[in-house]
Amino acid sequence: MSFFAKIKQFFGAGTVKVTLNAPATFNTNDGVIEGTVHLEAKSDQTIIDIKVALKEEYTTGRGDDKTTKTLDIGEIKLAGFDMKTGEVKDVPFKLNYAYAKSDNEALAEKGGVMGGIGKLGSFASGEKSEFKLWATADVKGAALDPNDYKELKRVK
Repeated sequence: MSFFAKIKQFFGAGTVKVTLNAPATFNTNDGVIEGTVHLEAKSDQTIIDIKVALKEEYTTGRGDDKTTKTLDIGEIKLAGFDMKTGEVKDVPFKLNYAYAKSDNEALAEKGGVMGGIGKLGSFASGEKSEFKLWATADVKGAALDPNDYKELKRVK
């Protein structure tokens, strides 16, 4: 491998292209998301493993009081393999996750007066959640592993 090729490999350029194929929505009560990770090898590569993770960016507050936490809801590691230049692979996955509702969200689902209090509390505290499904291929010799993500909408 030439010096230039080693540098490209280190930065993850010209290694593997990762494309995540999954539904655009998920139901918090289902507890599982199924899809595939599509890989295209730009050169001969060794994939150590593939990680698929569901993350929630939970934001509360407004303005200067705004805080954001990233919560790992579910994660799975898939076995690695070798790929030849130009080779294409679709790797299926089944990701189990556990979604925890905020106190205001749990109240809002009760309906009636309690539901109204929960919705008001959620609005007052500026609660907002965004969900992203990530797929990352751990490529041997690459410091920056190729990845892809998809924003998911939550269905209640």
